[in-house]
Amino acid sequence: MELELLRTYLPQGTNGVLRVNGIFCCYTIELPWQNNKPNASCIPEDSYYLDKRYSNRFKAHLQVMDVPGRKLILIHPANDALTELKGCIAPVSALTGPGRGTASKEALKNLRTLVYAALDKDDFVRLTIKAIQLPNPIT
Repeated sequence: MELELLRTYLPQGTNGVLRVNGIFCCYTIELPWQNNKPNASCIPEDSYYLDKRYSNRFKAHLQVMDVPGRKLILIHPANDALTELKGCIAPVSALTGPGRGTASKEALKNLRTLVYAALDKDDFVRLTIKAIQLPNPIT
């Protein structure tokens, strides 16, 4: 399974569009780019494999594997990147501003269903992150 995250970098946060096998899945929010600084920056553009993860805090969610210079980069629910993320990616149903969105738990549930189904069939799940300028980004 191929996931593609198309990002728009803004000073107050990074907004994105996530596609699964070329089809729109959800929007994403992340911290602004700060040169991959742990706990302060979104992760670098590249391709990464995803895996299942469970914690008491986030329950069932996803982990982005093998991010250079970083540990425990997750895909988990959050609606405000600056106050709820430390370098992770949050799927959201709608963007409301730079690094902000709504209905993150619902967006994660939909994404998790697709990704877990692929992983349960021993399929790989690869996330490729690229920069793109969205038309009329939420600012």
